[in-house]
Amino acid sequence: MVAAVHAFAECLGPAGQLAERLGIGLAEVKVHRFPDGESLVQVEPGTGTAVLFRSLHDPNAKLVELLLAASALRENGADRVIVIAPYLAYMRQDIAFEPGQAVSQRVIGALLAEHFDGLLTVDPHLHRIRSLAEVMPGTDACSISAAPALGQFVEADGDTVLAGPDAESRQWVEAIAAPRGLDVIVGEKRRLGDRQVELHFPGIERVAGRPVILVDDVISSGRTLEVAARQLLAGGATQVEALATHCLASREDLDALRVSGISRITSSDSIAGPTATIPLADILAQAVQERGWLA
Repeated sequence: MVAAVHAFAECLGPAGQLAERLGIGLAEVKVHRFPDGESLVQVEPGTGTAVLFRSLHDPNAKLVELLLAASALRENGADRVIVIAPYLAYMRQDIAFEPGQAVSQRVIGALLAEHFDGLLTVDPHLHRIRSLAEVMPGTDACSISAAPALGQFVEADGDTVLAGPDAESRQWVEAIAAPRGLDVIVGEKRRLGDRQVELHFPGIERVAGRPVILVDDVISSGRTLEVAARQLLAGGATQVEALATHCLASREDLDALRVSGISRITSSDSIAGPTATIPLADILAQAVQERGWLA
C-alpha cells in the first residue's frame, strides 16, 4: 500500500474521512495487549509516505503504541512517517513551576521529533511557546486552528455574543466572531487549582437579554465554563451554549455543565464523545496538502 493513512481502532472514523479527502487508502493499526500491560503493534506494510493517525488524549499507553507503529512502518517499507494527532497531549507544562517538576512539553516534543518526519495537530494548548517548531526541533511540526471548522457550526444572529472565558480563548472567539459581525466579550480568570477558578467578565452588562456562545480550545474538567456560564446567566444572558475544539470532560463533568445552565455543548471530533459533532477532516486534509507531505 502506497501513501496510506494508518489509524488505530478508536479513530478509524475520522481517519477514514481524512483518507477519503486525500484520495489515499486507509489501514488499521492492530494492537494486542498482553495481560502484563505490554502492547503488540502490527501495521500494514507499504512504501512511500505513511500517515499515522491517533489523537493523544489518555496519552501514556497511546504514546508507546504510536512509537511502536512508527518503527514498524519504517521497517516495513515506509520512506517517511507523518503523525496526525488532532489532540496533542503534554503541551501545557512548558516550564517547571516548582523545583523538581519535569517539563513535559519539552520531553514529549523531543520524543516525537525524534521518531517522526512531520507532525500535524489542532489547537495545541501552548502558553509561552509561539509555535510547535520550538517544541519539536528538527521535524516539520505544524499546528492549525479549528476556528474555520467550528465557525461553520455556529448558528447565530447579530444579537448573539461570543464569549471567551479567559485571555487565551480570545484568538478563537475573535476568529469566529469577526466574519459574522458578532459581539465579543472575554473574561479574566485566575486558576486556584485543577477544579477551582476565579472569573469575571468586564462589561458583562452587554450580554443582558442576548444569547451567548462560550468558545474555548479545551474543555477539561469543565469547571471554567461552569463558572463562566453561571456568571453570564446571572448577567442576564437569555441562554448559554459552549463550543470547543477538544472535549476531554467526563460524562459527569458534562452533566455538571448542563446543570450550570449550558443548553448545548459542541466540540470537534478530535476526541470521540457525545459532544464530538464537528469534523476536522477538511482542515486536516488542506494542511497535509499545503505541506506537500504526499507529493
